Amino acid sequence: MNNFTYQSLVKSLENSATEMQYSQTAYALISVDGDPTAEIGKEEAGEQNIYVRELGLSLAKRGCQVDIFTRREDPNQEEIVQLAPGCRTIRLLAGPTEFISRNNLFEYLPEFVEAWLNFQQRTKRNYALIHTNYWLSGWVGLKLKAKLGLPQIHTYHSIGAVKYRDVQNPPQIASIRHYVEKAILEQTDCVIATTPQEAEDLRQLISQDGRVKIIPCGIDTTHFGSISKETARQQLGIASDEQIILYVGRFDPRKGVETLIRACTYLLHPFKLYLVGGSCEDEIDFREQQHIQNLVKTLGLAEVTVFTGRISQALLPAYYAAGDVCVVPSYYEPFGLVAIEAMAARTPVIASEVGGLQHTVVHGETGLLVPPRNPNALAIAIRNLLADPVLRQSNGNAAYNWVQSRFSTQAVTAQIYELYQSLTLGTFVQEIIQTKKLTPNLERQIQNLLKSKALKPHEIKALEKLIDSFSNGTVQWVNG
Repeated sequence: MNNFTYQSLVKSLENSATEMQYSQTAYALISVDGDPTAEIGKEEAGEQNIYVRELGLSLAKRGCQVDIFTRREDPNQEEIVQLAPGCRTIRLLAGPTEFISRNNLFEYLPEFVEAWLNFQQRTKRNYALIHTNYWLSGWVGLKLKAKLGLPQIHTYHSIGAVKYRDVQNPPQIASIRHYVEKAILEQTDCVIATTPQEAEDLRQLISQDGRVKIIPCGIDTTHFGSISKETARQQLGIASDEQIILYVGRFDPRKGVETLIRACTYLLHPFKLYLVGGSCEDEIDFREQQHIQNLVKTLGLAEVTVFTGRISQALLPAYYAAGDVCVVPSYYEPFGLVAIEAMAARTPVIASEVGGLQHTVVHGETGLLVPPRNPNALAIAIRNLLADPVLRQSNGNAAYNWVQSRFSTQAVTAQIYELYQSLTLGTFVQEIIQTKKLTPNLERQIQNLLKSKALKPHEIKALEKLIDSFSNGTVQWVNG
């Protein structure tokens, strides 16, 4: 009979383990206000929607079962939408089946919790972990965690204390949001900060307690890097020698489009300004769009400005690739997904030196960073890049390599998946223990091993084999 000390058991695990694929592990992604199937650019539909969709699809490719829970906003919407094998969107009833602004959703969250629990009981689906997105979903997750004991990971997407820092009259919900965001940081198992700046903001403005791990957002780099500049311009009917300044995003005052418009008055023609995005007349963003359209006329830029309207995700890579520079003039930006998408298309980015943009754009290498709300500084940066095609190409190539190495969906999902495994490790082994005939002493020794953090995710398979060996009497534990 073989005798193993504690250390030799760990070594045995390391030597015999092979990478384990959780083919049947189910995860619940919760995004109350961000339907992953929503049309991007629609009111309040943007980075969060893309984040949960791409993460869900990428996890499914790894063999996981993923359910993305969101709120039904239209009576004609289906309850369940299969995004891909292993990945579903589940729309729950919480409040009236119509669009409700984020600032007015909080009162319906208890209904969302009840609907989630009812769905789980009805379908008998057991989730290993919940991953909540934005503070509204975080509140839901805390209630589910308290009731079911599930591990919870949270991604903020934006922080109220930063968003409202310079707002003179913040909405009434701001104080509730701050209280909830503090509880999320202190009570969840781990918070994902998408940039070092966000991690710093959480510590300085929210709480010193709680676990924070920095994992950036990811994009489908193949999709956004799929077309050359020449082909893109032919497809869009843009002359090969035309200088194109690109903006992609919603018409929201915080996006800084007005700063970009005013910056363009300092530039010498010829150039074309493409504003990619748009809103419907019944959406809040439409008022800002009208303001920008009127400003363009007032400042004499109508002849050089193109309002494309809302563009599909399929066509978006062509616009990114066609641009000479992509400008992200935001006043507040937690991460800056547009900047990443543009760089994946080899287009250099000029961005405001705020929030996550300070970390997604490498100043002087993948583009330029400028002070926010400063049209003159922005104009100088645009002029410098437009005047130097060699620098543009160098920045564009560096931007492409930077995104490929750091922000691909596959690379980001691998980090999140590893985090998932680290939090569900104990739960998984508990299930193993319950299915084996082990002595109380042996169970206690295994529990001690788990608490020691000595195991890595890929060592679980070997642990199961060793438990079998213990049960069969072929291996005996001896304290070293």
